[in-house]
Amino acid sequence: MEPIKITEKAQKYLKEALATKKIPEGFMLRMGAKGGGCHGVNTYLGFDKETEEDKRYTISGIELIIKKKEVMFLIGKKLDYVDEGEVQGFVFLTASAEEK
Repeated sequence: MEPIKITEKAQKYLKEALATKKIPEGFMLRMGAKGGGCHGVNTYLGFDKETEEDKRYTISGIELIIKKKEVMFLIGKKLDYVDEGEVQGFVFLTASAEEK
């Protein structure tokens, strides 16, 4: 089961970044969630080395790692890419019922 969905637009930008950025050898795409408390959980995206605490996924042809203890915070989310004027970048959204 995939814990998170990745929109076609986000897939395009992720695949482009993976192909063109100088990602150090041994690093993979990492998604996760940190924090809690008053402001809830903060999701993040970056590159990191895989550890024993991680679970590896292939979603839409993109390999990524998520810490096992953080997977539950990504279930029901989707990663999208926004490009609206001066605002551009990846955003985590709540997936609609038909996408889950």
